[in-house]
Amino acid sequence: MRDPVSIPQSASPAAGEVQPPDTASLLAAATAAAAHAYAPYSGFRVGAAILLASGAVVTAANVENASYGLTLCAERAALVRAVAEHGPQLQITAVAIANLNHAASPPCGACRQVLAEFCSPQTRILFPLLSAHTGTVEPHNCSFGELFPFTFDLPPSRTPIAG
Repeated sequence: MRDPVSIPQSASPAAGEVQPPDTASLLAAATAAAAHAYAPYSGFRVGAAILLASGAVVTAANVENASYGLTLCAERAALVRAVAEHGPQLQITAVAIANLNHAASPPCGACRQVLAEFCSPQTRILFPLLSAHTGTVEPHNCSFGELFPFTFDLPPSRTPIAG
């Protein structure tokens, strides 16, 4: 198992203010993860890097399957890895998504809903997006609340999580 990567963050934020991480380093970690993608069917290689409140960065890549519905997106793969390595109480500060195809790749709906379990509305989400102004794919940086304003929520179980 690899040691977690630490990404430098901006100066300490004021109370309640969320500062963006070093976006270049986080995007570089996502791009490096994309090199490990298993994408024999689409050729669309995606990587994700999740910055935790602890400063640890967890990365993963997409893993395709001949039965497309069983394909695992990079964002969900990274989140599952983060929970396995850091426990279910983790908090996400930022998520970066990158691909090696120079194409727009915002998180899909399933990834947005799964991320909603661990992101606050202020969590930063970085991904390539097609610019309406230039017609080119450019980095996009928004809050999770802007990306996914209406999440599906259930009240937490009253049963404590063991462990």
